[in-house]
Amino acid sequence: MEDEDIALNSVLGLELNRVFFAVRETANKQKIIEFACEVLQSERPERPGSVSPEGPSS
Repeated sequence: MEDEDIALNSVLGLELNRVFFAVRETANKQKIIEFACEVLQSERPERPGSVSPEGPSS
């Protein structure tokens, strides 16, 4: 099952990349980036003591 997940994520990543470069408006590109970040964060297991990409929370 893990191999299937990797293959699916690769295909989805390629499609997201294709759409990103087909879009001309910067605002729409920002929405694509935000969507991709939300998806990635929702799929990552929560690890205690981990630091988010934005840095440590204060």
